[in-house]
Amino acid sequence: MMFAPGARPATSHDAEVFIPHRDIDAHSLWGTQPMRKLRLFPTALITVLLMLAGLLAAPRGALAQQDASQFIQNLGTQGIQVLGPSVPMAQRVARFRQLFDSDFDVAGITRFVLGPSGRNMTPEQQQEFATLFRDYVAQTYAEKLASFGGAPFRVTGTRQNGDETIVTSQIARQSGPAELQWHVADRGGRFVVTDVQVNGASMRVSERDQLAGIMQRNGGRPDALLSVMRQQTAHTGAPQRPGAMPPGGAVGSSQPPRQ
Repeated sequence: MMFAPGARPATSHDAEVFIPHRDIDAHSLWGTQPMRKLRLFPTALITVLLMLAGLLAAPRGALAQQDASQFIQNLGTQGIQVLGPSVPMAQRVARFRQLFDSDFDVAGITRFVLGPSGRNMTPEQQQEFATLFRDYVAQTYAEKLASFGGAPFRVTGTRQNGDETIVTSQIARQSGPAELQWHVADRGGRFVVTDVQVNGASMRVSERDQLAGIMQRNGGRPDALLSVMRQQTAHTGAPQRPGAMPPGGAVGSSQPPRQ
């Protein structure tokens, strides 16, 4: 048999060497697939983590507005649709007092309404004012909600205003829609209402002006203010604004008294 120059005949020894070499190559090919899977797994994991990070990185303001919107939708449904005129006045007052205590910034609203007059009060007078003011607001707004009771309530929008979210809403009364703006603040993960504007009129500004007028007409005497508020809260069935609107008027709104 003829051989090319420099070549040598194949032997059984050469076959033995060649076959193990093929086995090693085959083993290497099969062994690369688990390695590819291990390389793909971290890549997929990183992709998922990046997607989650994107969701978590959504603007806090947008999430806060969404939560504030749902908060007001629930509050408005309870406070306006449930507290209708068919509910006895005493029950309406008790229910709204619960809503006011749980969902409003009572301390902040009280300080704002009292204003500089609070500096002229003793600690005991300040405490009495805080109690009377909560009763007064519960009675007054329970009366106002009677004219809105049963009407459809819906949130119409939200916008950020500093560290507060303003939630706009509408009450579809037969006599015409009422526009409400709720100022909502986050107090350590708990939403509270700091003010309500009814048809453009601020609740807390209106109350502050009324109480300041009483103080002015009585020489700035805190005891005179407390005396008027005791009288107003003594008659649950017919709440009336101090020295102002007759029974049936919508406190904090531009609506005329009901006939």
